[in-house]
Amino acid sequence: MTQPTQITIATRESELAMWQAEYIKSELVSLYPRLEVTILGMTTQGDKTLNKSLSKIGGKGLFIKELEVALQNKKADIAVHSLKDLPMHLSDEFMIAAIGKREDARDAFISNDFGALEMLPPGSIVGTSSLRRQSQLQRRFPELVIEPLRGNLQTRLRKLDKKQYHGIILAAAGLIRLKLKTRIRQYMSPENSIPAVGQGALAIEILKVRSDLVELLKPLHHQESAYCVLAERAMSRTLGGSCNVPLGAHAIIEKKILKLQGFVASIDGKEMIKDSIEGSIEDAEKLGEKLAKQLRDQGADKILASLVL
Repeated sequence: MTQPTQITIATRESELAMWQAEYIKSELVSLYPRLEVTILGMTTQGDKTLNKSLSKIGGKGLFIKELEVALQNKKADIAVHSLKDLPMHLSDEFMIAAIGKREDARDAFISNDFGALEMLPPGSIVGTSSLRRQSQLQRRFPELVIEPLRGNLQTRLRKLDKKQYHGIILAAAGLIRLKLKTRIRQYMSPENSIPAVGQGALAIEILKVRSDLVELLKPLHHQESAYCVLAERAMSRTLGGSCNVPLGAHAIIEKKILKLQGFVASIDGKEMIKDSIEGSIEDAEKLGEKLAKQLRDQGADKILASLVL
């Protein structure tokens, strides 16, 4: 099969998304010095609608639609995403060709005045637009006020710096990638704040018919990260996970054993079902499905049915 000589990467135009695209570009160029790689920056519907939470405007798919259209129209060959932005079900014509090595999957607490969440006085305002983070925060700190926070990473930090919030919660991975690690005051343990499905991992999406790209992208695939996020996605998919559902999952691998924990909660965190499972890495997706069943057996369906979708 003839290897492509030119590749166009479709990406969102936020600084973090551009960093991710540049990173994939540099990896490709170092693997294939003769390959010409260009980046096509695009604004998605999710980037344009900043005054409403994702759960109210259609969910995570709003961050990828325009990029997928660019693949269909042959304006781009590959699309680079934060894996947590990818819906649990892709359209039949698309596939994830590679999953990059995962960065730190944890949530991070950022504040200019407080060194940890535990130090916030009652009534303090914490910014997040994630129902997953909100439910876990409200369960642990019912005295805090959770306010919506949208926009790209820099926009969110600016809102904090303008004192609109006493603290905000962001994914540690984005801050680390953009060399903003010093802003992190506290890394939240996955036990206290189970991360979003796929958080910290990059996904490269292509059209299924582009078999020439599968081979090209193979060296960028990190199998251990893939096992972890496939288990997480299988749990979420089985439970019907979306932006409307406060759920999270986090997998790690220790000595070839995959350990997966997950939860489903009401938005206020008063009802929460949490469980874990472990098994062989080769059974990653089955473990995710099995954990979803364990959560269902404990009443997850009741919580899911009570959510106003």
